[in-house]
Amino acid sequence: MSDNLALAYQEQLSVKQKRFESLLAPYFGSRFDLFTSPAKHYRMRAEFRVWHEGEDTFHIMFSKETKEKYRVNNLNAAHESINTAMKMMLEALKGNEVLRKKLYQIDYLCTTSNEMLISLIYHKTLDDAWEREISQLKQNNKQFATLDFIGRSKKQKVVINRDFVEEVLTINNQQYCFKQVENSFTQPNAKINIDMIEWAIEQTNGIKGDLLELYCGAGNFSIPLSSVFNQVVGTEISKSSVSAAQSNIEKNNVNNLTIVRLSSEEFVKAMAKERVFNRLQGMDLDVFEFSTVLVDPPRAGLDSDTLKMISAYDNIIYISCNPDTLAANLDTLTKTHTVERAALFDQFPFTHHIESGVYLKKRTSS
Repeated sequence: MSDNLALAYQEQLSVKQKRFESLLAPYFGSRFDLFTSPAKHYRMRAEFRVWHEGEDTFHIMFSKETKEKYRVNNLNAAHESINTAMKMMLEALKGNEVLRKKLYQIDYLCTTSNEMLISLIYHKTLDDAWEREISQLKQNNKQFATLDFIGRSKKQKVVINRDFVEEVLTINNQQYCFKQVENSFTQPNAKINIDMIEWAIEQTNGIKGDLLELYCGAGNFSIPLSSVFNQVVGTEISKSSVSAAQSNIEKNNVNNLTIVRLSSEEFVKAMAKERVFNRLQGMDLDVFEFSTVLVDPPRAGLDSDTLKMISAYDNIIYISCNPDTLAANLDTLTKTHTVERAALFDQFPFTHHIESGVYLKKRTSS
């Protein structure tokens, strides 16, 4: 890493540290854990608009300040394999009107194990000629462990082999395999994702009972945490994420994790027996001894009913992508719990986004 890049990285990180420390100050007076990212090649996915000028085709992005487009030949933030794939795609598009015509976006999804999935999005119907050309492109490029393509246009999705990659992460010296489906949420920074999972596991040291995870996605946290708890129940509303989670449970030989397709709001109603859900048919929630809950909500944070429910748990692990809504939720949660640990995960270097985590423990009665 160059001295200039290292300095720029530390400067942006310092700004985040001060902001997070300020937001956390009313609830936590100790030093928080800090997990730094590589300053470049940390993103495992990237999306680009495509621009055509005469016979030239190239990736573009838009300036946040001026909103003007600018050409992107390579992207320091993106993993090396994405940069390799970007170059490959531009060479393939040159002079190839079947692949190039009315193409307006390219998305890349890769893994640390060198799998690559490329989605091409068009303003035209994709025909047999397109399938032949893209299949030939796949055949001609063997530099990836796997290389798959998806073509998309209005009401059309053409998959050339697979619409997912399989990421392998080493977490506390154990390997886990995660199916990551195109257009589904995945953590973009693999190194920081590992840090987040290992930090969450560390907070559970000595805790017994069962775990509830709300917003579990494809099992990113719940699958590794299944080795710690007797039983784990995860909730997720996205059909594709639930399907991927079921696949990941099987791939990782996990037999104590159940995923249910419910939103957190629906699960609150189910736990309170306010509603009966067909998706819970045959499942008795009363048999679980939930001592711990892990939540990883969207930027809006947790709703009031979910906050009320999780306030009854002994232990709360809260992973947040928005420190402002985290602070607002802590206003409620610290009425019943104390913040024992906190962490800043630099998931998105050189942006204002802050990923963080807090571990809360229920207050003892005086």
